[in-house]
Amino acid sequence: MKHFTLDELTRSATARRLGIDNTPTRQAAANLKQLVANILDPLREAYGAPIYVNSGYRCPALNRAVGGSASSQHLTGEAADITAGSKAGNRRLYELLRNLPVDQAINEHNFAWLHVSYGPRHRRSFFAL
Repeated sequence: MKHFTLDELTRSATARRLGIDNTPTRQAAANLKQLVANILDPLREAYGAPIYVNSGYRCPALNRAVGGSASSQHLTGEAADITAGSKAGNRRLYELLRNLPVDQAINEHNFAWLHVSYGPRHRRSFFAL
């Protein structure tokens, strides 16, 4: 984990505000490390500038509190919502993700942020919400 920490991948203002313990399970922590090693660190290297994590791992209570899907890959540590800080930067990240082994890359709300996942399905799915 060269450019990202477990803390930033589990940090949540909502969890703090609601008193939710968002400590990942051992398996979720291992999945987060794989997400970083295979997607986030290589993406940061290719982009050449910082990438910020808006949301990473979510325990079930936190996922419910934020209205996340019951099948969200955030629950297993396989996903993160990220941003370069601008729509233009997020567009560039989205294109760079095409060169990486993503499971899903989702352009959220016209590049307001990106959802990216890495996991055993390796769907290579790119789409917009």
